[in-house]
Amino acid sequence: MMHAKSESDVTSLAPSSPSRSPKRPVYYVQSPSRDSHDGDKSSSMQATPVYNSPMESPSHPSYGRHSRASSASRFSGPFRSSSGRKGNNRKRNDKGWPECNVIQEEGSYDDLNDDKGLSRRCQAVVALLAFVLLFTVFSLILWGASRPYKAAVSVKSLTVNNFYFGEGSDFTGVPTKMLTSNCSLKLSVHNPGTFFGIHVSSTPVNLMYSDITVATGQLKKYYQPRKSTHMVSINIIGDKVPLYGAGSSLAVSDNKGEVPVKLEFGIRTRGNVVGKLVRTKHRLYITCAIDIDSTSNKPIKFKEDSCTYS
Repeated sequence: MMHAKSESDVTSLAPSSPSRSPKRPVYYVQSPSRDSHDGDKSSSMQATPVYNSPMESPSHPSYGRHSRASSASRFSGPFRSSSGRKGNNRKRNDKGWPECNVIQEEGSYDDLNDDKGLSRRCQAVVALLAFVLLFTVFSLILWGASRPYKAAVSVKSLTVNNFYFGEGSDFTGVPTKMLTSNCSLKLSVHNPGTFFGIHVSSTPVNLMYSDITVATGQLKKYYQPRKSTHMVSINIIGDKVPLYGAGSSLAVSDNKGEVPVKLEFGIRTRGNVVGKLVRTKHRLYITCAIDIDSTSNKPIKFKEDSCTYS
């Protein structure tokens, strides 16, 4: 007796025909809403797959090629497999999944790095300010520590090499007494600094008689190392200096062998503690009173109370 085959039976038996590929039979579930146009109840029923072995039953899930193919056969819509109505031309990747378009995100990530870059700039500025602050504090400490180290200057002796006067006239032709002198002054300079040297110089060294500068000289600038003592010599020279009204009193004093003169000058010291960034400067003004004997060439030594240091 012949029975008409339903559409579900045809679908379940079609993969087992020898004209198809030798792969395992694949069964599909047909939706009643899509295939109910013929009005047949048999088309609305789901096809029941036949399992060849207990391992293929739902209680024993398979993770092989059959499981992947079965999962792919149950996709609906545009991702249905090649046996469905839609998505027949969709490409698949090497794992068998349909390829999808990559979602392109709008905008760039540059704006996200602005905060990070700003924080780095702030860190650099803070580090620079901290370095400047620490260096300033360190420099102030060194400057304060170097202030007490003042150079100690002591006037030792004055040697008169030449000292005489005579008649003459100044550059305007006025007749007056003229004085010519040549002296040598010796000083002792001590640098007590323990961690820096000093540069020593002087203002003009003036030999004065009755408030008239009769001879002058200057210390040649030099460098003195730390914790050292140096003896310096300054030449004081005067050539035909007009004395005007003081000439008569000079003649009287010279006859006695005691010409009162005065030395006035200043000693400048500069210590570079940290290069040229941190410096310490001192200035010492010296005044000495002494009597000169024009007939003697012996060095005149200065007493402790002969000079004032300020």
